[in-house]
Amino acid sequence: MSSVPHAGNVEVFKARTNKWFAWLAWLVAALGLAVTAAAGEPAALLGTGPLLLIGFLGWLLFWMPAVVIHDGGITLENPFRSVDIPWAALVNVDTRFALTLVTPARNYVSWAAPAPGIWGGRNARPEDLKGLPSATYGPGKSVRPGDLKTTDSGQAARLVRGRWEELVEAGALDAGNAETAAVTVTFRWMAIAATVALLAASCWGVAIP
Repeated sequence: MSSVPHAGNVEVFKARTNKWFAWLAWLVAALGLAVTAAAGEPAALLGTGPLLLIGFLGWLLFWMPAVVIHDGGITLENPFRSVDIPWAALVNVDTRFALTLVTPARNYVSWAAPAPGIWGGRNARPEDLKGLPSATYGPGKSVRPGDLKTTDSGQAARLVRGRWEELVEAGALDAGNAETAAVTVTFRWMAIAATVALLAASCWGVAIP
């Protein structure tokens, strides 16, 4: 997870569908490695780079990403970087394409909470539109498909907005400090290096006749 420590009262959101994709990637990698090992040919082991890459990407792209809501703010655990946004820096929560946290300087997108797409609201039920944080609703109590309770972006946004509204109502946030509140971005250099190494190994293994 992030190198930034999370204070108490932590909520962690991970997309349920992402976990299925991770398990699928691991299953494909495991089956491929088992078949390769059963073949018993040393030369075949040189071609396992793509299988190892698939397994690693299953963790990096689908299992690890998360949205962490804690007392200090929101941390977006993305594949190649971690973004820690203090509550004071947050000015808006958007879900047009994915959970996007808006600050005065720039917007930060969560890999873990994608929006459902153009057809995301087709199966929405009346109860999916009720009981959401007040900032969710647009004109005429309208709700964007990405804000629905049944979507990944909507579930994550509900957690963020709910905690944000609690802090505002409790007077725990000082208005006007968004411009000076610092956002911390930490790159995952080990993950970047591992991805590059496995990509190189995959290309090398495929190139071997």
